[in-house]
Amino acid sequence: MSAEFLATLAVFLGLAAIGLPVAFSMMTAAVTYMAISNRDIGLVSEQILNGLFESFVLLAVPLFILAANIMNAGTVSDRLLAFCLALVGRFRGGLAQVNVIASLIFSGMSGSAIADAAGIGKVIIEMMRREDRYPAGFAAAITAASATIGPIIPPSIPMILYALVSDASVGYLFLGGILPGLFMGAMLMVMNVIIAGRRDFARDEAVPLRELPRITVRAIPPLMLPVILLTGIYGGLTTPTEAASIAALYALILAAVVYRKLSLGALYEIIRDAARSSGVVGLIIAGALVFNYIVASENIPAQVANALQGIDISPITFLLLVNLLFLALGCLFDATTMLLIVVPLFLPTCRALGIDLVHFGVVIVVNIMIGLITPPYGVLLFVINALTGIPLKDIIREIWPFLAVLIVALIVLTLVPDIVLWLPRTFGYQG
Repeated sequence: MSAEFLATLAVFLGLAAIGLPVAFSMMTAAVTYMAISNRDIGLVSEQILNGLFESFVLLAVPLFILAANIMNAGTVSDRLLAFCLALVGRFRGGLAQVNVIASLIFSGMSGSAIADAAGIGKVIIEMMRREDRYPAGFAAAITAASATIGPIIPPSIPMILYALVSDASVGYLFLGGILPGLFMGAMLMVMNVIIAGRRDFARDEAVPLRELPRITVRAIPPLMLPVILLTGIYGGLTTPTEAASIAALYALILAAVVYRKLSLGALYEIIRDAARSSGVVGLIIAGALVFNYIVASENIPAQVANALQGIDISPITFLLLVNLLFLALGCLFDATTMLLIVVPLFLPTCRALGIDLVHFGVVIVVNIMIGLITPPYGVLLFVINALTGIPLKDIIREIWPFLAVLIVALIVLTLVPDIVLWLPRTFGYQG
């Protein structure tokens, strides 16, 4: 690495450490690099504009954010929650199981862990805390853990960002996330059963079976959204970006026309919040595009690949080491930064070792999602703390069993690529 690049890293890490937003830290560092390496500073804006204009798939990000916000604002989440309660609410620790099932279903609509936790997750926490049926820390912990499934099951905003830097197919990445997401959900539900039995949680009031058909019918319209998305993408009818626009429109029609629970004022707030969230993501992407240009100029990916090849590392060993690295980085950095800055460094090595990029992408996204709940700086822990007021120390005390089973799931997904690749290959993937 050159002295210019080391100085750029020092500026980036220094600014981020004192609290400057990551996007602005990256852009300032990029300008510093251009200045001290005697390059045209205008290259910064050129790389940003070229990267954004050439990436049609990035349009899916604000559209999925908008769709998730609309779902949370109307009665859509309430109907899904009633459906989940009818399915598994009757068992010991039933509301905790409802939490996981609701996240599995809502993940097919939002593509965002934070949207999951802030929307349907917040509602379930309030239900679990009512009459002290569950400890507040436990309710928050299972909500945070189950929200990590959101970006694994399609649609997935992190997978779209991974596709941007890797040129992997968004459609096959989405397919590759379905079985891992279900597997993670099953692991969390097993841990729920163990904890509920050990701590003798009360059984929740069962929904009469005769009510199940009516509740299911009420939930069918929102449950159709994942079906519409996946049919459009894998039936060749739409691109992922077009599917995202259909998702936002479908959510709007449900909330405003079918259920009539969305006023113009509420819609304005939803659009404003979605624009703000999209702007944050967009700024990080812009900074990452320039940073990636610098990394490529320094030929760092090739240097990393050559160094790893020189020690004769096996694909499995490489993946396990990457897992350890990303689990550690997940405690410190946000998902977007890791996907756009760190992941490109390892892609040449993946290609050289013959590691499938769809498998690698899903494993990386699972890694990053686990990082969102890893103390001390897991973003989802702070989000739920801010939304509910539950002390952070209580959430951290309860998160460890769920964190452990998710790490076990990650190891299984790493060692058994067929769990990720079976569905993509069924639909014609040749990787």
